[in-house]
Amino acid sequence: MKRNQVLKHLRRHGCVVSREGKKHTLIWNPVAQLGAALPRHNEIKDILVTIICRELDIPAPGKE
Repeated sequence: MKRNQVLKHLRRHGCVVSREGKKHTLIWNPVAQLGAALPRHNEIKDILVTIICRELDIPAPGKE
């Protein structure tokens, strides 16, 4: 999945970018008070997207 698609999905579910790092972007879910690291690759594997969504307590893309 493309990185920009993942970011759009996360933002649709209320997550915000906490800060940009050199290799990762830190994402924060203010509702659930949970955070996760999103790698700064153009393509992110679907299983990793599912794990990140689980860490942030939001539904994975395609499973809404």
